[in-house]
Amino acid sequence: MITYRVDARAPQTHEFHVVLTLPRPATLQGLSLPVWIPGSYMVREFSRHLSSLVTEQNGRAVQLTQTDKAHWVAHCQGNKPLTVTYRVYAFDNSVRSAFLDAQRGFFNGTSLFLKVQDRDQEPHAVKLTAIPDGWEVATAMQAVKVDARGRGHYKAANYDELIDHPVELGQFWRGRFLAQGVAHELVVAGALPDFDHERLLRDTQRICETTIRFWHGEKSPPFDRYVFMLNAVEDGYGGLEHRNSTALIAGRRDLPQRGKASESSDAYVTLLGLISHEYFHTWNVKRLRPVEFTRYEHGQE
Repeated sequence: MITYRVDARAPQTHEFHVVLTLPRPATLQGLSLPVWIPGSYMVREFSRHLSSLVTEQNGRAVQLTQTDKAHWVAHCQGNKPLTVTYRVYAFDNSVRSAFLDAQRGFFNGTSLFLKVQDRDQEPHAVKLTAIPDGWEVATAMQAVKVDARGRGHYKAANYDELIDHPVELGQFWRGRFLAQGVAHELVVAGALPDFDHERLLRDTQRICETTIRFWHGEKSPPFDRYVFMLNAVEDGYGGLEHRNSTALIAGRRDLPQRGKASESSDAYVTLLGLISHEYFHTWNVKRLRPVEFTRYEHGQE
């Protein structure tokens, strides 16, 4: 199937190296990158961070023509697999794009994965094995074969699903709980040593159970797994919803502290509000939306 190999082993460069392998390419094979990301309705021009695009078939160079700011055409010969290698500059420490340094990696598929024209409804695979030693992987994407750290192979049913699963990389805290019988995972990167993870886990569980009951009563939600990815920074706030995960950013001092279980600062209540807000989007926006938005057009405003 269409496969992307993501290499993050040079974090000091702030660049992801990506290899796209496409079986049976068309003679004039179109490729593109989204100009915006669903949930954040502003043109971001992700293609400005792409560089060093190289296209090959069976080790031979293939002509690549750029037709506009975010579209390319590969002039292929025969049906040998097309290999596209490129780099993505990743130094946007937000929930919308991609980031990579010596401590942490994060990306949305809209920043890394070129779309294959007329093949976007096919299954897509992602290989996440080339990451620094000691790092783990967190994502809601369906795992095919991964190790205990989450390194390995993942898949998505189509391109829309592929880009709706952000990926967190690094040495982070990870906790799990059940809400209405469904597995939920909470990943926190950058927290202070006195972070009260048990309290955050407990409060998040209450939020999820209440939200599921709001929509479904005692029935199960429309997913079998959910992942919260929280990036704790010196100063920041925001979130971006996805079909069964969310990316969050908040100040690390807004997290609850051990030994202060009876206290609820305004900042912590605001953080819980953010968690509740993005989780609610799992239904309102991700599943309840105008029919015109059943399939987004990612290549234009």
